Amino acid sequence: MKKTTIDNVAIINIPKIIDEQRRGNLCVIENSVLPYNVERIYYLFDVPSDANRGGHSHIACHELLIALSGSFDVVVKDGENLKTVTLNKPDKGLLIVDGIWRELDNFSSGAVCLVLASETYDEADYIREYSAFLKSKQ
Repeated sequence: MKKTTIDNVAIINIPKIIDEQRRGNLCVIENSVLPYNVERIYYLFDVPSDANRGGHSHIACHELLIALSGSFDVVVKDGENLKTVTLNKPDKGLLIVDGIWRELDNFSSGAVCLVLASETYDEADYIREYSAFLKSKQ
């Protein structure tokens, strides 16, 4: 696994079109917004505020996480450093590259997390034990 760090994790600004007639805003995600093609889209909702999601790393998959509604925290780790990012705006996404451990927690009531993934689901792409993740970073 390549040596990605939390410095490779970035906030992506999603283009927002503001309706001048105040009928609501529109965000557009096209291929030019992401550094990969989207192969899978899924979302998390009805997550209890005391529940944790994530708790894994990917070998190849990149993901963009967006808080479509509400808020939640994303803790990213590279084996040496960690950073917590609060997502709470539907026009900001958190790009998590391969080789980064992620944990999602502190979900607000009504939070919806949209994930745009670079790969289709493949269990072999997941590292689910933190000790195995640390070994993969050596």
